[in-house]
Amino acid sequence: MTRDKIHINTAALCRIFIKYTKKRGLNMYQTYNISHKEAQMMIGAIQEKLEKENKAVSVAVTDSHGELVAFLRMDGCHLPPLYVAMNKAFTAARECNDSGNVGRASVTNGFPMTNFGDLRYTGWAGGFPIVHEGQVIGAIGISGLDEEQEAGLGRMALALLK
Repeated sequence: MTRDKIHINTAALCRIFIKYTKKRGLNMYQTYNISHKEAQMMIGAIQEKLEKENKAVSVAVTDSHGELVAFLRMDGCHLPPLYVAMNKAFTAARECNDSGNVGRASVTNGFPMTNFGDLRYTGWAGGFPIVHEGQVIGAIGISGLDEEQEAGLGRMALALLK
């Protein structure tokens, strides 16, 4: 059978699925994730601000699982911040907490970062969860400046979504 001869009525499939899950007492829930458009808006605001100041960073925006949605490495930004920004966002998304808080808790509680089971976890500050209606929908990680500057950029980017 050729592809053009296959017609699937997705609305009908959805109705069948809903009836199936309700009949069996299954409970589904809705989740949100940041869109590429919102991620690009956050990155664009950071880029615009830093270009005026002749500074450069790497910025990563991830979904709620810590997987990359959008990324920027500004001209003049060295290579190490590239992966660090991604890891900061990964950590913030996975732990639903600022990456710096995760790092401080790791030291305070004597729980090595390697115990998380994924080498992308980092305790460096600069990763911030993005929260919508009480749910983490993604995270942003910024690397290439000092912690205070990265925190200011993170707060600015998060404010764009409110």
